[in-house]
Amino acid sequence: MKKVLIICAAGMSSSLMAKKVTEYFANQDKAITVDAVSATEGSNMIKNSDFSLFLISPQTMMMFDKLEKLGEEVGKPVVSIPFQAYIPIQSGIEQLAKIIEVNIN
Repeated sequence: MKKVLIICAAGMSSSLMAKKVTEYFANQDKAITVDAVSATEGSNMIKNSDFSLFLISPQTMMMFDKLEKLGEEVGKPVVSIPFQAYIPIQSGIEQLAKIIEVNIN
């Protein structure tokens, strides 16, 4: 099972996206789960967790450079989510799933 973490401003919208994308992967018989945390927890999660990929929500892009550097230090990819892949409708869910599949190691 591969694990992906969305880092978001407060964790509310990202929790919804994480749930929907996890359901999407389950329906595709893919062993990928997505979770979400607030930006205040993001740095520690990158340093101390077993997630395979970290995604930065559009609301937290101002923190991207710092979080990407942390990811490089621990050998984990940190990727930004474009606005069009952060909408809880089918097209947004599919776009976010594609971003995950392209970037997960």
